[in-house]
Amino acid sequence: MRKIGIALCICIICWPGYTAEPDFDAIFKSIDSMSTFEQNDFSSVMTIVSDDPEEGRKVMKVNQFRRDKDDKFLILILEPATQKGQGYLRIEDNLWFYDPESRKFSHSSFKENFQGTDAHNSDFRKRSYSRDYKVASWEEGQLGKYDVYILNLEARNDEVTYPYEKLWVRKDNNLVLKAEDYSLNKRHMRTSFFPNYTKVGDKYLPSKMLFVDELTEGRKTQITMTNISLENLQDQVFTKMYVERVNR
Repeated sequence: MRKIGIALCICIICWPGYTAEPDFDAIFKSIDSMSTFEQNDFSSVMTIVSDDPEEGRKVMKVNQFRRDKDDKFLILILEPATQKGQGYLRIEDNLWFYDPESRKFSHSSFKENFQGTDAHNSDFRKRSYSRDYKVASWEEGQLGKYDVYILNLEARNDEVTYPYEKLWVRKDNNLVLKAEDYSLNKRHMRTSFFPNYTKVGDKYLPSKMLFVDELTEGRKTQITMTNISLENLQDQVFTKMYVERVNR
């Protein structure tokens, strides 16, 4: 019987069209590792262009600072002048929004849209697919010229912005090319594209991101990342005192 079982396994593996299940844990760890900086701080300038069929086009420029080993980040708005000095600071489990006019900090949420764009506050923090999602189903496919795995994900916790997500992951290097976000009732909410990556040290980050609102036709947000640096930042950067001081 044992020989028959082994023979059946061999037949299945050799069957035309059979594809062994990928190592999803390894894929998630690779995705997380490529975009996480545990040994260095990270900073960049991001240009955010938001198109809305009713409000028209808005352009924003921000400074981004991250310390992934402590899961901290700071985003300071540079332009437009009417929003200059506004900022988002993550300390421990709290996300604070600072308004320089009132000189007050207020609680914000990672699930909220960033400044009315199609990006969410969670898009700027360190992400962990290994912690947050599990694969419900998968298939092979192609996106443009790339062979990909198409992964249907379900959230492991309620901390994520979307409970269901669909990923298009390149087979050769595990770079995420596209993502679709779904609500709890599986309504398609947003599609994200990552057409360009840049190498930063031994990591790869999307230097261009496009977020498309699937509920409002014509509404989208593009983020371009420049001035990327891995230089260590002073501890005070990730404090309320620093955010207040740079606005004086």
